[in-house]
Amino acid sequence: MAYKSDIEIARAAQKKPIQEIGDKLGIPGEHLLPYGHDKAKISQSYIDSVQGNKSGKLILVTAINPTPAGEGKTTTTVGLGDGLNRIGKKAMVCIREASLGPNFGMKGGAAGGGYAQVVPMEDMNLHFTGDFHAITSAHSLLSAMIDNHIYWGNELDIDIRRVVWRRVVDMNDRALRQITASLGGVSNGFPRETGFDITVASEVMAILCLAKNLKDLEERLGAMIVAYRRDKSPVYCRDIEAQGAMTVLLKDAMQPNLVQTLENNPAFVHGGPFANIAHGCNSVTATTTALKIADFVVTEAGFGADLGAEKFMNIKCRKAGLAPDCVVLVATVRAMKMNGGVAKADLGAENVDAVKDGCANLGRHIANLKSFGVPVVVAINHFVNDTEAEIDAVKAYVKEQGSEAILSRHWELGSEGSAELATRVAEIAESGVSEFKTLYPDEMPLMKKIETIAKNIYHADGVVADSKIRDQLKQWEDAGYGNLPICMAKTQYSFTTDPTRRGAPTGHSVPIREVRLSAGAGFVVVVCGEIMTMPGLPRVPAATSIRLNEGGEIEGLF
Repeated sequence: MAYKSDIEIARAAQKKPIQEIGDKLGIPGEHLLPYGHDKAKISQSYIDSVQGNKSGKLILVTAINPTPAGEGKTTTTVGLGDGLNRIGKKAMVCIREASLGPNFGMKGGAAGGGYAQVVPMEDMNLHFTGDFHAITSAHSLLSAMIDNHIYWGNELDIDIRRVVWRRVVDMNDRALRQITASLGGVSNGFPRETGFDITVASEVMAILCLAKNLKDLEERLGAMIVAYRRDKSPVYCRDIEAQGAMTVLLKDAMQPNLVQTLENNPAFVHGGPFANIAHGCNSVTATTTALKIADFVVTEAGFGADLGAEKFMNIKCRKAGLAPDCVVLVATVRAMKMNGGVAKADLGAENVDAVKDGCANLGRHIANLKSFGVPVVVAINHFVNDTEAEIDAVKAYVKEQGSEAILSRHWELGSEGSAELATRVAEIAESGVSEFKTLYPDEMPLMKKIETIAKNIYHADGVVADSKIRDQLKQWEDAGYGNLPICMAKTQYSFTTDPTRRGAPTGHSVPIREVRLSAGAGFVVVVCGEIMTMPGLPRVPAATSIRLNEGGEIEGLF
């Protein structure tokens, strides 16, 4: 049987005017700032007006470690949101925006799939409402002002060898990872070594996603450390006096974007830090606003639960005072087989033994999530080649772990296929059984926090860090930053720092290459193994297949 592609399904969607979607949430038309007919931003005055409302139930969707077989976390997030609406709940979805880099590289878009999508899909995966461009511009403004300050006499006595503020671009471009700037003589400034990260790794992105309002945004931007003096004292963004202009550039980007699912249910799509190199969650503003205007909010955390969910719990929930009422862990039979040693080309054939062998990865994620005190439901994202015996094997394994697995066919059937999952999730969320707790206390030393994540979440024997890194962490503690949470930058494909090691490995260590203080965002970034904060394109980028057809429609995007 031939199935329509995601983009074919999205183009056939019967979208409603965005004002009607706002009506479902009780948002007055004057508080919608339309971007065309099918998307709009929500005014800050409306956001402020609902803060006294009772909060709804928060559902976190996460997943096992991603494999080439596909897991479908965003698809499940959207499908569950539609399913909750189908069973009579007032629910909405909160997901992240897509980065251009992965869209044109290897990962593809981030709007769901099949009959569980958010639309307009093409807009969401490209320029959307310009939020990422605003973040890139604000970041670039600060970069320019730092070098300009040095050029015009360096009144702050910045040590140009210790400028830690890098540049960003929303594209995968390995050639920019390490560069020399200001070449060309006296008129171009003082040559120095620097580099680029991808926009989603920018501290500005993290701040936008954690800030509560524009005042908080400006204060956090001002608190960013951009360089050090010769005496190693920090130079802040506020010393450069850039935070005001940066806030002006980010004014509209701070407002959540309202769109709709294929079934015309509301969705906020806002912010987009990656989970492997940043904190991996959509904006606090979007999530907290959604909780005030819907009874159920379904959100996701990027990549596997060892990255996205861990950071959702330890960073986002800690900073925003949130607590999930239920966690949905997405897995597929195909991914279990791949974790069990089956090659991608052979995934179509039934192999119950491989499914059982591959379930160890799933089991570790279940145990990790339960350690946060939250109830866990496994959603088996159905693929058409899955057999009953394979599905039963996953269900039996999950039951042994003290949880439950529910087959969800939202990709094929939309909300009809996710109604059973939605019913059970709603029951658990409404039961009040969640006893959420973070993994570590604020007062724990930074190195101990890193070791706690490595041992409790990755099940590593320990952490490998040289004296330079340990000394840097101690200096930050002495400067008053010891209470910050940790943001691990690590490969998403494995519990280890080796992306080829699937399953649930033990006996490994976590090597730390670098640590970065994000004082404005309020966390310490720990760069592990070979992970890059500026990705590269694959040998054959997805961009080679993306074009406009004769009818002016986009082809190859998804």
